[in-house]
Amino acid sequence: MKILSIGNSFSQDAQRYLHRIAEKHGRKIKNCNLYIGGCTLRKHYFNIIDDEKAYEFQFNGEETGIYVSIREALKSDEWDIVTIQQGSHQSFDFEKYCKDYIDEIADYVRLYAPQAKLVVHQTWAYKDNSERLEKVGFKTTEDMFKAVQLCYRECAKQIDADGIIPSGAAMISAYRENSEIVHRDTFHASLGFGRYMLGLLWFLCLFGKGTQIEHIDSFDVPVSNEEVQLAERIARNLTVEI
Repeated sequence: MKILSIGNSFSQDAQRYLHRIAEKHGRKIKNCNLYIGGCTLRKHYFNIIDDEKAYEFQFNGEETGIYVSIREALKSDEWDIVTIQQGSHQSFDFEKYCKDYIDEIADYVRLYAPQAKLVVHQTWAYKDNSERLEKVGFKTTEDMFKAVQLCYRECAKQIDADGIIPSGAAMISAYRENSEIVHRDTFHASLGFGRYMLGLLWFLCLFGKGTQIEHIDSFDVPVSNEEVQLAERIARNLTVEI
């Protein structure tokens, strides 16, 4: 299976362990992320218009230092899945930030990767009492997530997406159980638990909810046995098969 994300650091978080998880299960995948930190749909749109080589082409969860345009990446392989997402700081307002760009990006993906399923990757909310949460106008993590969830539903509906990977729902579910292990800087996923849970969610969405999980043991920071089990439980509960 070949997966390409037109994304930013949130898709980088989600893809970090995905290839390792797939390898552990004997599944052959190629997962690539087009990375610009904080990249919004508006910026993706104008990069398409200018055919801008602005994206680091991250391969199987690793940085490469290679820069490409969206067109080059789409044409570089026969992708099975292409994911798109909004920048997290604009991910809660469909009318203001998404509506004018989402159709154009979807049409472009379908032009250059007509065989691929087009999937929306749901981003997540910022940590309570953080400066970033206050800056985007929310009082609580729960409030921001509710707005994010509605926005992504509308995005998926407008472009007739093949599915939504509910990473935001997974992050808020984990946050409700242990708010200290989910984020690393109040907004990105933690390098151990957070990224691993997202990787498991993506894996199960791609290969089926009933897939038996064999856990990896190589992380960028330690993940306890209890955290591994929590990651699997949340990912399995929220899996939507793509």
